[in-house]
Amino acid sequence: MRRFGKGALAGVVLGVGAVALGACSSVGTLSEEEAAARVEAPLYRVGPGDSLQIFVWRNADLTTQVAVRPDGRITVPLIEDLEAAGKTPTELGKDIETELAAYIQDPLVTVIMTGFVGTYQQQVRVVGAAANPQAMPYRAGMTLLDVVINVGGLTEFAAGDRATLVRTADGQQTPYRVRLDSLVRDGEIDANAAVYPGDILIIPETYL
Repeated sequence: MRRFGKGALAGVVLGVGAVALGACSSVGTLSEEEAAARVEAPLYRVGPGDSLQIFVWRNADLTTQVAVRPDGRITVPLIEDLEAAGKTPTELGKDIETELAAYIQDPLVTVIMTGFVGTYQQQVRVVGAAANPQAMPYRAGMTLLDVVINVGGLTEFAAGDRATLVRTADGQQTPYRVRLDSLVRDGEIDANAAVYPGDILIIPETYL
């Protein structure tokens, strides 16, 4: 799970905010249909930082646990620098089988996920006035309330009702206003909304 240090956080907020403003001249509002819609969870794809168990049937000496390197590759017995990022566990298992076929007969490989980070396209990122800003793997059915709980809530000086959800669709980033204060502090459940893989939630602070 990636976390943002306090020193880097301001730059991230400014950078992401600039992208959002550049993507659309004004911040829109999610329609009732968009707020209630649940996206079908995509197949999980391996990302840098993920932990994997590579199980090779009938070959215990080739079975191992590995972490996906920052460059998206892994190294396992008999195989060096195999691209893993962006593949489903099944696809990666098939690729390992292809590589191992040069050394053993009819290899059968199972890739088991033991630690999840995922690709950026499958993460939900939170920056700004959250107790614990971070990037988290998308989970099926995730909503704004789930995200706020996962980051430990809002800070004392968060301007939750001025928060912006930046969503990418068809290569276009669009910012939407969301009401986190109304949701978390006032219990207005209609302020809850579905979250999509790749969403970025920007939580500003109140003006002092």
